[in-house]
Amino acid sequence: MEIYSHDVIILGSGLAGLRAALEAAETGKGNLDIAVIAKNHLMRPHSVCAEGGTAAVLRPEEGDSFELHAWDTVKGSDFLADQDAVELFVNTVPLEIIQLEHWGIPWSRRPDGRINSRPFGGHSFPRAVFAADKTGFFEVQTLYDTLQKHPSIHIYDECLVTSLVVEEGLYRGVVALDLKKGEFYYITSKALIIATGGACRIYGFTTYSHTVTGDGMAMAYRAGLPLKDMEFVQFHPTGLVPSGILITEAARGEGGYLKNSLGERFMQNYAPSMLELAPRDIVSRSEAQEIEAGRGFQGPHGLDYVLLDLRHLGSEMIKERLPLIREVGIKFLNLDPIEQPLPVRPVAHYSMGGIHVDTYGKTQLENVWAAGEAACVSLHGANRLGTNSTAECLVWGRITGHNAACYALAQKTLPPRAENRAREEENRIKNIFNKSGEENLYDIRQELRDVMDKKVGVFRTQKELQDALNKIKELQERFKYTGLKDKSRIYNTDLVAYVELDNMLTLAEIITLGAIRREESRGGHARRDYPMRDDQNWLKHTLAYYTSSGVMLEYIPVKITMWQPVERKY
Repeated sequence: MEIYSHDVIILGSGLAGLRAALEAAETGKGNLDIAVIAKNHLMRPHSVCAEGGTAAVLRPEEGDSFELHAWDTVKGSDFLADQDAVELFVNTVPLEIIQLEHWGIPWSRRPDGRINSRPFGGHSFPRAVFAADKTGFFEVQTLYDTLQKHPSIHIYDECLVTSLVVEEGLYRGVVALDLKKGEFYYITSKALIIATGGACRIYGFTTYSHTVTGDGMAMAYRAGLPLKDMEFVQFHPTGLVPSGILITEAARGEGGYLKNSLGERFMQNYAPSMLELAPRDIVSRSEAQEIEAGRGFQGPHGLDYVLLDLRHLGSEMIKERLPLIREVGIKFLNLDPIEQPLPVRPVAHYSMGGIHVDTYGKTQLENVWAAGEAACVSLHGANRLGTNSTAECLVWGRITGHNAACYALAQKTLPPRAENRAREEENRIKNIFNKSGEENLYDIRQELRDVMDKKVGVFRTQKELQDALNKIKELQERFKYTGLKDKSRIYNTDLVAYVELDNMLTLAEIITLGAIRREESRGGHARRDYPMRDDQNWLKHTLAYYTSSGVMLEYIPVKITMWQPVERKY
């Protein structure tokens, strides 16, 4: 095992991770040694799949305001968002838009040259700043390009981190396997930022890249950090059937219609004011109800669907504003949205929950922060508004990067090494190669995804959730008897799949148990047996702690500083 040391380590190279690295470098002014560790190449994070835009108040003279963005976010969250975090967020995002502008991002423009923006679901003002429908890609590209200017940032790409090393209540480093070389590293630092993204690959029908398996969340949980509000999973209304590829909400922001098999724009029956631009939880439930009522279209593998119709927008609009969506339709279905509607249905899209942090991204360990989808501030509460996610990554990437750098600058020495703990982890991973493998790793993974799709979806019931939990526990037992067919050390994708499945099974249990305990419907958590929101008993966050006997759940109050909960109407 090789040992390396840095001042600050950032796990993950998506928007939050890259933004944190840049801010740490700026704060350190060349005096900090910063490392970014990524499971992929740095330009392959899931953030590049973000399409529609980034929410920011740039037009106060036209009627937008920080208060309005905050209200939209709190109302959209079904009042589970911590309102102090929301206030910090809306005031900071515009600075990030201008910063990216200075770094050279090609924002889409108005005819007068000003940065353009468009409507998005749940927002009462068109504040989604965009770069065509490839916003996340251009944001990542801009941050990556800027990163090249900082020689103090060191890159470990294609490195699989398997655990955090924590001893005596202090983070002491990470253990990682260099997939290119097959070598183990113990990498220590004064401070750590976890920015590893979400966990939606525990579902089969999902918009997420294959690498998004909740690794950072699971490692933090096993290291003793609580996970917050994991039962809240967002289902995006427009996943392309049958692949699950995201069809951006911008398609509806630009004026697209959702239609059932009768040709009706059915959202007028569910959200008569905002129609297709109601928040995602409402639109997804509406689609599911149309399909259940027999007003959908029969799809493959049980993936019945409704239609997203863009034809009335016209060829020029689609080519200018939605070129990626057109490309996806043509390449994956041989359907040109200029001429034909696209088949869509609700799809697992985002983890509202994550590692429990305070308003500034700090965890319960003094030298560990978390940012982006891996963290739960809580900004999104029970339901995230579209375009608030890329914005969150930028804001808390900046905040955690600065705070972790300041902490590292104040520490004269690295924390004492915990080499024995690191070598224990190395031996644990090496022992996986010696397992007999009576069970098939990939069968278990598929069964996990099937049960999450069928039982922990848009609508939930006590029985379905309990059935899912029982199945997950069965799969956890069977997982103990899996092994690796590939015994090599170089680019062992069997080993990566093993580690990822371990993480996914851990998080699936937490999600499902939290959903069973929360006996209400709020945002993305819709219980048919408890159809109403229950503020008296459930206006609180769920915290999941690791214990030797299993998951332990506790609850903490929501921070309300501006608005008391009211009924959500759109």
